[in-house]
Amino acid sequence: MLSMLRTRGMPVAMIMGFAAFGGWSLLLPVVPLAIFQAGGSDVLAGASTSIFMATTVATQLVTPRLLRAWGYRAVLAVGCVLLGAPALAFLLSTAAVPALVISAVRGVGFGMLSVAGSALVAELAPRKLLGRATGAQGIAIATGQMIALPVGLALFGRGHQSLVFVLGAVVPLLAVAAVAALPTVRPAARSDARREPLPLRAVLVPCLAMVAVASVYGGVSSLLPIAVEDRAAIAGVALAFVSGAMLVGRYGAGILVDRIGVGRIMAPALACVAVGAAVYAAAVAGDGHVTLLLLGSALFGAGFGAVQNEALVTLFQSAGPVRLGAASAAWNISYDAGTGIGALALGVVAGAAGYPAVFVVGAAAIAVVVPLALAWRIPVAVPRADRVES
Repeated sequence: MLSMLRTRGMPVAMIMGFAAFGGWSLLLPVVPLAIFQAGGSDVLAGASTSIFMATTVATQLVTPRLLRAWGYRAVLAVGCVLLGAPALAFLLSTAAVPALVISAVRGVGFGMLSVAGSALVAELAPRKLLGRATGAQGIAIATGQMIALPVGLALFGRGHQSLVFVLGAVVPLLAVAAVAALPTVRPAARSDARREPLPLRAVLVPCLAMVAVASVYGGVSSLLPIAVEDRAAIAGVALAFVSGAMLVGRYGAGILVDRIGVGRIMAPALACVAVGAAVYAAAVAGDGHVTLLLLGSALFGAGFGAVQNEALVTLFQSAGPVRLGAASAAWNISYDAGTGIGALALGVVAGAAGYPAVFVVGAAAIAVVVPLALAWRIPVAVPRADRVES
């Protein structure tokens, strides 16, 4: 970690990641809960996350082009403003239609930040420190999430709705100051080789695994606070447990990959996520038992983190050095699209069959992918490069 703090631009990038993702996490579970309490249905509550993620994914598709045209500072600054400033509009209304519009605008900002932020780390870090650099950035982001998730729900649950929305605006805007302190970095021009799409056999299983687990995460983050509405602070702690366990899962998976090779822990990691979702179902059915909520969060988060790491590493290995940008985009889009799809689809399940069914369906959806992960063989292409190109 000390080497990261001595790397030019990395401390500022970590502060920016902490603030930007902390601001996002403050409102992630709060907005669906606010819509629900304002009279919206479960479907509309989940739709706020879905629309946010839809505009996020759409923006991610064009952000590499924006980076080449504007540079990192401008894209990151605009992203912070679009993520933060619209949150003030929630002070005027949390009715379904305006809340969904606000969520759509904020998703554009988050799409810019997610792509530009990860690419920036690869630009700043020396090749031999890239793994530690992405890990350090992950710690900064996860710390912001672990603090912001329970704080947002606790404030909202105690009647401080306006304060939550103000903080959701101010915290990402503080990241603009960090952006101003970044060194000047511009992405390299894209060669024709990087325009080639990844083969389907290389992306199918890792992307399908990411979509499956992220879909359930979308349901957990949007609907768990509503499922235990009378204990919103406990739901916030449970979501913070998920964030902490995700970080542990990612690091643990990285150690195992180095020792036993890529592709061997995908199936066990998926099974861990499925068991965590099943424990959530039992917890919700039992009126939100704290021990079960925390146990489900630990299992879900650790497995989710491991799937994230395994999917990203396998995509990089399959892509080869000239298509790492495409592999990174595939991973990010699978993550964010899955989160949005899950929030909406599982919102429909909640409205039709109740909250325990949400997590039973989620566990079953992940379990379907486990046999595919067991049977899949990673295509070995060109040896993986040491550095991700933006």
